[in-house]
Amino acid sequence: MARQVSQVDVFRAVADPTRRAMLDILRASEQPVLALAVDFDMTLPAISQHLKVLRQAGLVSERREGRQRLYSLQPEPLRTVFDWLSHYEEFWNSRMKRLGNHLRETP
Repeated sequence: MARQVSQVDVFRAVADPTRRAMLDILRASEQPVLALAVDFDMTLPAISQHLKVLRQAGLVSERREGRQRLYSLQPEPLRTVFDWLSHYEEFWNSRMKRLGNHLRETP
């Protein structure tokens, strides 16, 4: 039975800068664990823990090829983050417009 991914899992996963960096790397192409580890100053078990969180959030998938585990980005759960952030776009656009008006009116 497939595990239901919650919004909390996705937000928790992207809250960590290391995991966001991993997602950025995987955006370009599928990567084996060792290739991902090169970009981080941490142990392989620590890398594996981060990947586990990303897998649980549904943000990466894992497949085996021989002895390697290859990871690839699954961006669909990021829609939750995008939708939440989009609510603030109007807020910031309004603030920037007010700031622009203020700066034009100030001698």
